[in-house]
Amino acid sequence: MARPAVRQLELVPAEPAGRKPARLEVARPPRAGVPVPAGAGAGGAAGGEAPERAAAAPAPRAPKRRATAEQMAQRQREISISEFFTKNRHLLGFDNPSKALLTTIKEAVDNSLDACEEAGILPEITVEVRDLGYESGLRRAKGQAEEPAPERARGAGGHHPPDARSDLSKGEGRFVVVVEDNGPGIVKAQVPKIFGKLLYGSKFHRLKQSRGQQGIGISAAAMYGQLTTGQPIRVVSRTGKARPAHLFEIQIDTRKNDPVVTRDDELREWHQEHGTRVELEIVANWQQGQKFVNRYVEHTALANPHATVHYLRPKQERLTFPRATDELPKEALEIRPHPHGVELGALMLMAAESRSHDLKGFLGSSFSRVSPAVADEILKAAAFKGRVRPRDLAEDRHLAESLHRAIQATKIMAPPTNCLSPIGDALMKKGLVSFLQVIESEGPQEDGDGQLDLDHATKRRATGASSRKAKVQPDEAGPERAGGSGGPYPPDLEEGVEKIKGHNYFIATVTRPPRVYRGNPFQVEVGLAYGGSWPADKPIELFRFANRVPLLFQRGACGVTEAVVKTDWRNYLLSQPRGSLPVGPMALLVHVASVWVPFTSESKEAVAHYPEIIREIQLAAQECGRKLATHIRKRQHADYQAQRRSIFELYIEEVARALGKITGKSPVPIQREFLRVAEAVTEAELEERSETAPPASGPRPRAEAPGARAPKDASEKVSRNPRRRDEDE
Repeated sequence: MARPAVRQLELVPAEPAGRKPARLEVARPPRAGVPVPAGAGAGGAAGGEAPERAAAAPAPRAPKRRATAEQMAQRQREISISEFFTKNRHLLGFDNPSKALLTTIKEAVDNSLDACEEAGILPEITVEVRDLGYESGLRRAKGQAEEPAPERARGAGGHHPPDARSDLSKGEGRFVVVVEDNGPGIVKAQVPKIFGKLLYGSKFHRLKQSRGQQGIGISAAAMYGQLTTGQPIRVVSRTGKARPAHLFEIQIDTRKNDPVVTRDDELREWHQEHGTRVELEIVANWQQGQKFVNRYVEHTALANPHATVHYLRPKQERLTFPRATDELPKEALEIRPHPHGVELGALMLMAAESRSHDLKGFLGSSFSRVSPAVADEILKAAAFKGRVRPRDLAEDRHLAESLHRAIQATKIMAPPTNCLSPIGDALMKKGLVSFLQVIESEGPQEDGDGQLDLDHATKRRATGASSRKAKVQPDEAGPERAGGSGGPYPPDLEEGVEKIKGHNYFIATVTRPPRVYRGNPFQVEVGLAYGGSWPADKPIELFRFANRVPLLFQRGACGVTEAVVKTDWRNYLLSQPRGSLPVGPMALLVHVASVWVPFTSESKEAVAHYPEIIREIQLAAQECGRKLATHIRKRQHADYQAQRRSIFELYIEEVARALGKITGKSPVPIQREFLRVAEAVTEAELEERSETAPPASGPRPRAEAPGARAPKDASEKVSRNPRRRDEDE
């Protein structure tokens, strides 16, 4: 008999606690008359599930339109240059309050110097910085009423002497910057546009050397003051003694880049017969920015020896840099552009604006150095068919390209250089001497920036005043040729050494002949001051100038620095780490003069790296370096002779005593005679080794010992440059 089937237990996975059990789907038979989808049977249930879900999923929706072309067109509008620089003021040098203070002063001083030189007036400029927080605290200490903000901006208070009852503003604060000159003044109709409109000026379209180039600077300073303090720029100008002075308060409409005159008064009396006074109230940081302003003022006096600069600082005494010469710089004349510096687009624009009837007249009247013969040569190389007029070049790019290629292929004389006004060797030397006299600094300070400091110089001058009253130094009346005491220089030994404030400085200057880059003339000048009490274990001080304007920022990004670093100063007896400035007690001045200085940005802080400019700076630095090496060799010779004399003096006493015992005479006259002979021998040998030294008085020189020329030969071997490739072709 068959056993009944035994039901086996199956293990079923339990559902986690807290979850509802899965719903069991039971297959139900289809209703009558309802068609069954394909694959929906027992074996096709799983296969038909995916198509059903795919059909049930919604299709992705397209993104919603945010704006139409018409709506976007309604938002388009013109952007004024004032609006652009309001948001991008860092491009103009107003990065931060400390740098903005320097930029404001620099732009005003540049305009004053340009105006004075163009009018033929020896500049006398006053630069004043007033701390409104310090003056407010001073008035409170004196029990005076607080001055209203509009009156503070008008400079009614004037310069306040140092007073311990109030402290200077720490960090950011409000300051009034005043720059006054004795220039020709500005006519009344032009004052609002010059100070209240960006990109307005007379220098942009002229090819002649000038400090200003773009017509942005002083109006940008006014815009910065208006943006940070809400105060207008205040201008007083007078064009002649018999004419009244006009006082303006001007703001800038940044939406339209137009000036808005808020005050226009006529002043019957003003202390200047002619000139301009500019006052701006700005937010600045004097605590961090004063060292930059100090350097700018002292470097401006250095590069402009024909100018007198008065400098008034908060809580400091008045400081004056007197002019070193009464001679104005050579006047720079305006020139026409050179053909080799004109690009294709500029050529087409000039042709469209030309009034000439033929190309020969167009070339001769629009460009410099294009004579009728040169114009014929250019047109022959262009090979035009038929008559071509200037306006045809503006309409036909192929004709303009043919003429442009012909111009570049034609040999044309370099542009005239009467558009440049270099400082010159004599004035550069006077400027260096005057600079060193006023500064009285003993080298770079411990602030890590390696620059001279006016504050340190003032402290030294104050502490040394009592000692100078007791004993008058022989060089107080001015610089004199180094001689006697004050250093290892024998009397009247060498040209170029100046004794300034008790220290000997060797000064050398070089002015290179004019050269051309991109059709623009430029000229490089280099001067150096070596020695004194400056430290010999620190990098040299590099003073950079462009059109007589100091460049204080972006030293590492400047082409001037690159040229100085590339110069091998070890050939001129200075140590130089790889890729760095040389090390030694020296200040190096580099000045680039051009009708258009290629700055790296609108703030005009660094010169671009054009190979022609860098090469000229290297050549000038090498020429100065050779003069320096000659000077150092002569110092080495003097030190060597002094060392030999000290060795003689070390044994003279013993020898004189021994000879006295042998001869029975007193050793004193014998020792005196030996000292005279030792001095005569060393002086005679030094005279033979000095190429430029005058004949020395005294006994006749003795014959030179066989090994006496060894130190000179060794020093000449060290300083000889085996790779001299720095001469012009």
